[in-house]
Amino acid sequence: MQTVSSKKGDWTVKGFIDIFKNIYTISVDTKVISKILELMLFPIIQRFAQENNYKMVLSREQNYYPDISFIDETGTKIAFDMKSTYRISMNTVSGFTLGTFTGYFRDRNSTKNITFPYKQYAKHYVLGIIYILNKKM
Repeated sequence: MQTVSSKKGDWTVKGFIDIFKNIYTISVDTKVISKILELMLFPIIQRFAQENNYKMVLSREQNYYPDISFIDETGTKIAFDMKSTYRISMNTVSGFTLGTFTGYFRDRNSTKNITFPYKQYAKHYVLGIIYILNKKM
């Protein structure tokens, strides 16, 4: 995908820059990489919402489900969550976390750690992103 990598496969983001124009390279911290991927994909997701007349509601907290709630003109809600992980080998990934079974999955009316009660969503989509760390497999 040209948004996050070049045709050669190099990441388009190389680091962070501060107000003094110092550049800090990206670490292999999975939370940092995940956030960069989300930020880079956000304009594409926003364009999708505009083209399809969806209102976008972002989660209030980092650990809320879903990352984005799309609401159409009739009020129908669609959950959209982004998850990322890295490859351990060509056939194995580190794993994804998909939420807690003790909360809104059991109590579909719950508003704990979720933007709208689970039962209000007509559909649920998860975008799974798998990336390769900068090392040989």
